[in-house]
Amino acid sequence: MMHTFTPATAADAPALAELVNSAYRGAESEKGWTTEAHLLGGQRTDAAALREMLAADNAVILLGRDENGVLLGSVYLQQQPDALYLGMLTVRPTRQGQGLGKQLLAAAEDYARRRQLPRMRITVISVRHELLAWYERHGYHRTGATEDFPTDPRFGLPRQPLVLLVLEKPLAAEV
Repeated sequence: MMHTFTPATAADAPALAELVNSAYRGAESEKGWTTEAHLLGGQRTDAAALREMLAADNAVILLGRDENGVLLGSVYLQQQPDALYLGMLTVRPTRQGQGLGKQLLAAAEDYARRRQLPRMRITVISVRHELLAWYERHGYHRTGATEDFPTDPRFGLPRQPLVLLVLEKPLAAEV
């Protein structure tokens, strides 16, 4: 169980890169259900890219740690004019299926509400049917919009043509 959610700093980038890559790529990722290893080769990210993400305007990466301070998960958030963009939701593969992703999602949505943003926005690889279904079970819906998959090899080398679907979730104001 995660107990704390704190913003990442540039000093967290190496540990965060290890976590994200372990969840999405390589043999470690196959211990969880979020692997993209069958779709993409190479790394998911690196410390330099994470430091760039953290330096962006209105961006934060929330880190989820257990009671002993062990990094179990993370989520990237960037405020857009009309929504909070959520990306790279990550849970350590050996800890997936225990509700940690739901906790990170709830923390992200709370973050958006505190900033009075009316909706969350995410992009999901179109062939990640189980991931699309997970987000849809949590109130996200497909908008019909798509985005091209990034071509920067720092984020992986597609094994097939990929497209990103845009999903959104309206947020009710806190009562």
